Amino acid sequence: MIPSSFPPREEIARLTARMLLEIKAVHFNAETPFTLASGLPSPTYIDCRKLISHPRIRSTLMDFLVMTVMRDVGFEAFDNVAGGETAGIPFAALVAERMGLPMSYVRKKPKGYGRNARIEGTMTEGQRVLLVEDLTTDGGSKLSFVDAIRDTGASCAHTAVIFYYGIFPETEATLAGHGVALHYLCTWWDVLAEARATAAFDAATLAEVERFLHAPRAWQDARK
Repeated sequence: MIPSSFPPREEIARLTARMLLEIKAVHFNAETPFTLASGLPSPTYIDCRKLISHPRIRSTLMDFLVMTVMRDVGFEAFDNVAGGETAGIPFAALVAERMGLPMSYVRKKPKGYGRNARIEGTMTEGQRVLLVEDLTTDGGSKLSFVDAIRDTGASCAHTAVIFYYGIFPETEATLAGHGVALHYLCTWWDVLAEARATAAFDAATLAEVERFLHAPRAWQDARK
């Protein structure tokens, strides 16, 4: 069912941050940084995949995501919802159900056998496709999914995520340069604000996280 209420964007961001903290999807560790997929260190880590195990929070956030996309883009703007393998698949299915649209998913690379397909499900030429993922950091991983969608003759000008790092200034420019607009619910800044408001972590940890958020590349370079 398509949600019919539209909370202010700031309230959506605050509540999303609160839910991520509540289910312990947010991890801060200033003393022993996490290693990201890029190989770089970070005092922050987020696991949006945990959301699929929390039905009340999952449902609310999917409502928020549909509201955000419809408010930003339009109510009849899409013909298909595609999830990126693998984290985006469950969220794409939930969004497609709410929007009353077909759902498909995009493989990271061709299967290597059979049809050698990257698109699973039905996607046809001329369809306007919304790409759904769990999160984005610098936007780079989205471009391959977008290209695979466009190779079918469909268009993909929008991607929607639950969480956007919001600390790398090139992200939205990278996506925009590829003809893609980004829609999201909250960022690290929203999580930091809510973590402070709820005393979810000690003050020293939050201060170090803030230093990282203000200058992430410099923070990482100093700890390589």
